[in-house]
Amino acid sequence: MPKSIRAARREFLKRSVAPVDVEKIRGLGDLLEQFGSTSIQARNLARCLEVWENALADRKRPTILLGLSGPLIAAGLRKVLRDLIDWGVVDVVVSTGAVLYQDLYQSIGGRHWIGTPAANDVRLRELYLDRIYDTYVDELKFEDTDRVIGKITERFPRRPASSREFLGFLGAEFPDADSILATAARRGVPVFSPALIDSSIGIGLTLYYQANRSRSDRFILDAVRDNYELVQILAHSPRTAVIYVGGGTPKNWINDGIVMANYAFGREGEGHYYALQITTDVPHWGGLSGSTLDEAQSWGKISATATRAMAFLEASIGLPLLAGALWDRRKRWQPRTRLRFDWKGDQVGIRKVRG
Repeated sequence: MPKSIRAARREFLKRSVAPVDVEKIRGLGDLLEQFGSTSIQARNLARCLEVWENALADRKRPTILLGLSGPLIAAGLRKVLRDLIDWGVVDVVVSTGAVLYQDLYQSIGGRHWIGTPAANDVRLRELYLDRIYDTYVDELKFEDTDRVIGKITERFPRRPASSREFLGFLGAEFPDADSILATAARRGVPVFSPALIDSSIGIGLTLYYQANRSRSDRFILDAVRDNYELVQILAHSPRTAVIYVGGGTPKNWINDGIVMANYAFGREGEGHYYALQITTDVPHWGGLSGSTLDEAQSWGKISATATRAMAFLEASIGLPLLAGALWDRRKRWQPRTRLRFDWKGDQVGIRKVRG
């Protein structure tokens, strides 16, 4: 074998796969550290943890944005998401309306019930039960939730407002210790939903509109103000990190925001400096949810020098493992300053605070 080939082989064969040794695992942090020496999606998940921890340890204090889509509450991830906000490992949340609606559904007493994907769906419809794969929800309780949202919106100021402002109001109105929205409101974490009406929260707002359509002084959801508020946060951030659970609108909206901040709002810098994603979508269909973070670099959405990782893994498995490993290794990133967002209308000032 020529010497040049032997040298080239050594470049490829520097590190061997190490079998997972469950007898040495003392926690989820140990498990994901071992995953880093394995292959396939286990190694990718370990890389996601590494990227997240790097963002938390960065002395430039990146603003970390969490994008959420998919049936996360039905999957049992409500407290995991609530804890990420409470721990301070995310600073801004961007979500589909459906995730936040099902958070509210549980706040008013709704439950998600264990079912089966083999259920008779016609029979379920007769019983006013809705199916989310292998989980049931109560259609009657959904209607109650819609009506509660419509009624409670009567207490919101009668003017245009962003989804961030309205969702903060809802979080403050439902003081549920296990709630995503209530925890975000208590911690001062802004929550945006750029497609809020594409959810059952939109049904509640339609009920409000129906009752107030003849009035000129009613609450109006201002979607463009959402853009303006998000871009201000990004423009004020020396660095940004993104964690995407699923893809869809939250991923696209956050990525578009950094482009706007750079060329329209005078932000100096490139795209997001850290990026990780857990998704079951795949790149070859050409959709955004499965598009790689490398592809996003061509748009300027992800920095050319970003540390990034993708795990093609279902969130009900991947997110608890990531969150559990973060908590297991919290001495690596605690204490971390929090961001305080001081809103005056659609203008925001951001400062760092302890605790």
